[in-house]
Amino acid sequence: MNIPDLRDQAALDAFEAISTAQRADEPFPNGRLSVTHYKAVHRHLFQDVYRWAGRLRSVRISREGNMFCYPEHIAREMSELFTALRQQDFLRNRSADGFASGAADFLATLNAIHPFRDGNGRAQLSFLALAAYRAGHDLQLDRLDPEDFLAAIIVSFHGDNLLLTDQLYRMVS
Repeated sequence: MNIPDLRDQAALDAFEAISTAQRADEPFPNGRLSVTHYKAVHRHLFQDVYRWAGRLRSVRISREGNMFCYPEHIAREMSELFTALRQQDFLRNRSADGFASGAADFLATLNAIHPFRDGNGRAQLSFLALAAYRAGHDLQLDRLDPEDFLAAIIVSFHGDNLLLTDQLYRMVS
């Protein structure tokens, strides 16, 4: 299942953390902030860990009783989400709070789709940093509090994006 054929979860987690951190320090793939670009970002981060890196998942997954998008709907939902992002001019020409609000809506939906078997959060933040940069904002990931951010993502899964907007605003203001 994983490229180094690690069978111990702790060893796989450690290898994954080191590999993705190294890849995150490299230049990310160029692209048009599209579905294809998003998949390339995931592939870039996880190419040393999983053969399926960058490919949409084909299995149903859930977390803490919350079911993510069924695999048979992922491609359509991703297309709709990224079309909406393009129609919003990729969140360009917005104030920090306007960007944070639009980015929270985008991120909440992307997280609910959860297009990959693993690594969704890291791919989401990496892609969002690229989108923020192109929109004229610097997403300062060192301002991210992992526990608060995770809590905001969980609440956004149930339709309330206010905490997520606040988290993103702190990172771009």
